[in-house]
Amino acid sequence: MAHQHSSRGRLSPLSDTEDMADMSRLLAPRLAYFAGVARTEHVTRAAREMGVPQSTLSRAMVRLEQDLGVDLFARHGRTVSLTPAGRTFLASVERALAEVERAAEEVRADADPATGKVAFGFLHTMGAETVPGLLQAFRADHPRVRFSLVQNYGEAMLEGLRAGELDLCLTSPVPDAPDLVARRLDEQKLRLVVPADHRLATRRRIRLAEAAEENFVTLEPGYGLRRITDDLCREAGFRPRIAFEGEEAETLRGLVAAGLGVALLPPPAVARPGVRELTVTAPRAAREIGVAWLADRPDTPPVAAFKKFLLSRRGTLLP
Repeated sequence: MAHQHSSRGRLSPLSDTEDMADMSRLLAPRLAYFAGVARTEHVTRAAREMGVPQSTLSRAMVRLEQDLGVDLFARHGRTVSLTPAGRTFLASVERALAEVERAAEEVRADADPATGKVAFGFLHTMGAETVPGLLQAFRADHPRVRFSLVQNYGEAMLEGLRAGELDLCLTSPVPDAPDLVARRLDEQKLRLVVPADHRLATRRRIRLAEAAEENFVTLEPGYGLRRITDDLCREAGFRPRIAFEGEEAETLRGLVAAGLGVALLPPPAVARPGVRELTVTAPRAAREIGVAWLADRPDTPPVAAFKKFLLSRRGTLLP
């Protein structure tokens, strides 16, 4: 290895993000080589341990010092020793390499067929019965697969798919977007929920138009169930008068019981006192439940297994 002087400088000082990215691309391939030479203090021995030609390793160290503009090694014949700058650099390099190894172990573990991880999102209304039942059934055959669960409204989960935060999600309405793949799994009837002492409480069936003068409690805009509610009311010939906008269906059911208004909701996991739930005969009041994932993203084995399981529950997803 030819001796290099610290007065040389190849790169301009880092001044912005682009410069930093350029430096990272230059340095990254040589960091493991540098750590190996620093550990053995002998280029020939380091080359043998790492399984690379000595000439390749020597050139890599020269280029590294040129790129940094700093001497990292003092040369003593066939051996080398770290300069003060080399010792400072080595401490950071070892931390960086350890972090890369930790990240590699994490992604390998998440992709393991038996013990890997699935990031799974679902609607709030799926949380009481549907999702616990699905996970219990799946884990009967895959007991060590891990789940990262996110409970949210539909649009937020679709953004989670796009951001790489979720692998799969159960949502409604079933999305139709070019960057997503979605499959319909089941259908859930919606009911008009009214207070127990309401003028309509003695009815079992109702046309939605008969509730045109009522106050409605609904989910906030952006929730799939809110969009369905607005569409059904429009189809019935009216625009709902909104008394409250919330984030959770059971909260709405409680507010109906308190007399704040009526609501279009899926059936509850457990019957709630203080309300009556009426079958809507017109228009047809139902929502489709589907599973969605990002198009063209390869699945890890645990994600593929859970996706196959969900698709096998088509028509039997809901309790």
